[in-house]
Amino acid sequence: MYEWNEMVQLMIDWVERHLTANPSLLNMSKHLGYSPYYCSRQFNSLTGMTLRDYIWMRKVSRAALELRDTDGRVLDIAMKYGFSSQEAFTRAFVKAFGVTPSAYRKAPRPIPLAKRVEVFSPYHYFMKERDQMSQGQLQQVEIRKEFIQAHKFIGVWDISSQSYMQFWENGHDCDEICGTLESMSNLVLPGHLEQTAGWFYENGQKGYFYGIPVSLDYDGKIPAGMECREFPESEYLIFHYPPFDYLKENGAVMRIVEEAAWNFDPKSMGYEWDEDIKQDYQQHFPEGYGYAVLRPVKKLD
Repeated sequence: MYEWNEMVQLMIDWVERHLTANPSLLNMSKHLGYSPYYCSRQFNSLTGMTLRDYIWMRKVSRAALELRDTDGRVLDIAMKYGFSSQEAFTRAFVKAFGVTPSAYRKAPRPIPLAKRVEVFSPYHYFMKERDQMSQGQLQQVEIRKEFIQAHKFIGVWDISSQSYMQFWENGHDCDEICGTLESMSNLVLPGHLEQTAGWFYENGQKGYFYGIPVSLDYDGKIPAGMECREFPESEYLIFHYPPFDYLKENGAVMRIVEEAAWNFDPKSMGYEWDEDIKQDYQQHFPEGYGYAVLRPVKKLD
């Protein structure tokens, strides 16, 4: 049942490693040991796009980041990602983002970059992993305190969602939102993951939000469909699990971290939950950071 999810993820990983080498379906299928037909069919089934379209959009998106972050010539960047000429690259760029490469370089703006596809979502295999893995095999959740400076947060808040999967199932365009936020990755507050999420509270209701934290003095453009909110400085209790194997352990790790976060009594550390800051952060990057829930606290009187 899960064989092709794993295989398509391997296909995606292979494409990412070969974006500047003109990856082809034939070469990839040879590398993975499956026929081009099956690779193409299963990729389309799980991602909703053809492999060719995915490669094209990832090439243009990676080129956009190089335009933004490097001084390389437009022609050199175009050739690096397999475009036959600067004119061909310009046509592709305008088709994808509605602006020329030169205009974008002069005045970078939020654009809907194509994100690296993940066919496994944070909650996707929760039930399966819970049955396969007992809590006793996992490490202990680390609980520590950290100060986070006052900042702004750009993103989408949805009071009708309470989880990552529910948020995307509620009509939010994952590719557009994540791609647009990736184009703003250079603005992320130092020390934070590029894209993060969490829960917020309004009138006794719990909702879910997704976006990026930026500096308090940010006064740039806010992408359509998003808003910018300001949060004061605060100390946070961080319930953190170190890097882990996503495919095997994700559901179990998320479960024990969230159980620890929602059931912990901060009085044992001389704190209480700061209910004036009506949001909790969720940080999820299995291989590089791990998983964490961050809850604001204040010292007991």
